[in-house]
Amino acid sequence: MKTQERDLADLIVRPIVTEKATTLLELNKYVFDVVVTATKLEIKAAIESLFDVSVAKVNTMRLPRQKKRVGKFNGYKTQYKRAIVTLKEGDSLNEVLFPEL
Repeated sequence: MKTQERDLADLIVRPIVTEKATTLLELNKYVFDVVVTATKLEIKAAIESLFDVSVAKVNTMRLPRQKKRVGKFNGYKTQYKRAIVTLKEGDSLNEVLFPEL
C-alpha cells in the first residue's frame, strides 16, 4: 500500500524538543513523534517533502505503553512511535524548527 504524497504530512505528529533531543542536533539528528503505522520509507518521504531536505537514515522505536488512571478506571495512554531522522551533510532544520525570535 503506497501512501499518497498529500497524506505524508499527516504521518508526522510533532517534533520532540527535550534535552536528549537537543544534544542529538549536534549530530544532525532530529526527533519526531510519528503515527504508529508509519514505515521508515514513509517517514523519509514525509520529511523530505515537508522540509525540502535530504534524509540519510531513519531509526524508529515504539515506546512501551504507559498506564493511566482516571478515578477508579485503569487504562493506558495511546501508543506512539518515535523517529530519529539523520540528515545528510549540509542540510539542517534549525531554521524551521527553532526560528530566532
